[in-house]
Amino acid sequence: MAADMDTVQKLQNEIACIICQNYFSQSVTMDCGHCFCLECLSKSWRVGSIPSSCPKCKEISQIRKFPAFNGRLEKLTDIDKKLSFHSLKSSEEPRCPTHKEVFQYFCEEDQILLCLACCQMPEHESHKLSPIEEASHNYRKKLQKMLSHVEKAFEETKKLHSQKGEVKRPFVDWGQMIAGEYHRLYSFLMEERSQCLKRLKEEQKSREDSITRHIQTLQETMLELQESSQKPQLDLLQDLRELLKRSASVLSQTPKAVIPELREYPIGGIIDIFNKFKVDIRVHPDSESSYVTISEDLKSMRAAEGWQVENQSEESVYHYAFAEQTFTSGRHYWEVDVSQVPQWALGIYSSHSKTRRRKTPTSCASMFLLRCVKKEDHYMFQSYPELLNHRKKDPIPRVGVYLEYSTGTVFFYNVLQRSLIYRVYPILFKESVRPVFCPGPPLPGTKAGTMTIF
Repeated sequence: MAADMDTVQKLQNEIACIICQNYFSQSVTMDCGHCFCLECLSKSWRVGSIPSSCPKCKEISQIRKFPAFNGRLEKLTDIDKKLSFHSLKSSEEPRCPTHKEVFQYFCEEDQILLCLACCQMPEHESHKLSPIEEASHNYRKKLQKMLSHVEKAFEETKKLHSQKGEVKRPFVDWGQMIAGEYHRLYSFLMEERSQCLKRLKEEQKSREDSITRHIQTLQETMLELQESSQKPQLDLLQDLRELLKRSASVLSQTPKAVIPELREYPIGGIIDIFNKFKVDIRVHPDSESSYVTISEDLKSMRAAEGWQVENQSEESVYHYAFAEQTFTSGRHYWEVDVSQVPQWALGIYSSHSKTRRRKTPTSCASMFLLRCVKKEDHYMFQSYPELLNHRKKDPIPRVGVYLEYSTGTVFFYNVLQRSLIYRVYPILFKESVRPVFCPGPPLPGTKAGTMTIF
């Protein structure tokens, strides 16, 4: 049996194509004596070998025509196929691990080899079963067909690669187009910046001019009063009523202590940019107390019934809720709906940090906040520990907070108007930063509203 197997193996080596390593198919023989499949030799020459040269030894045939079909070698190939099939049936291996029988069939559905006993099992009754020789032949054809497709794709791709330097038609330079769009956006922003700064400068000049004109009017009124006091009695009394009326009108226009007004200067696209750094902030459940109530989803909070503001100092009425999240690097943005709370505070908490103003560290602080306080018919917006103290007639319903840890900056934005409320001076962060919220103090006699994080 071993001798027979050796004979079969030697025969298989002689009738196997050097290129595809399978049985010859329409075998041809070169002048040098090396044999190949007709299709394999044809493809070899097409891919890159010199026509009429042997793919094995590279010898060039003297006869410049395709080698003739070798009928005898084809017959030997058929004989070996039959011998291989019989040897497969009679060999000990491979065998079915379940029934210990020689594999004879191939299951097309499950793509596995089967013995005769396996074919009779219920799970294979409705499956298409093919003899191993037939299945092998069919799949060799499929592989050859697939190889033909892959070779064709290879040739086409190689051709495209060789033409990469040849521009036969206009092409879209997306890099240049996108760079142009960013340049155009930059130009728009610079133009908008210029207009915004021009408007700010004009408003400042208008206020200064108004005060200058009023000073001039006061000086003129003072001079007129002085001159009238020196007039004769009849002249004095004759013009007295009109003079006093004009003087009273001037006095009524005299500006009192000026409280700066918080103005809106929209910055196009700024909120869209910040949204790229938006984080999901939730309040820590331990923040709930007799002063602050936390919602189940940890996204909303309100002043609890125990929060009373009568007979308390201004600082003592602030009670805070802290976020679960902490930050030690990166950029982060979150928004807070404060439309239902007329008074509130929000910002960040960081231990062991310092603020820098005009290049000099000035104070140590643990909280950096923006506050809103209701004052009669207007709202006061204040920063802590900085110097913002501006008034605004209408409330701000939604506030965005942008934190940049590396530069130590915190920005507060009016989300709906896309305008800056305030920027805290650079902070020297040394440890983690945690968002902080205060949904009050509630106004006496009013129902507590909800502060919600987005």
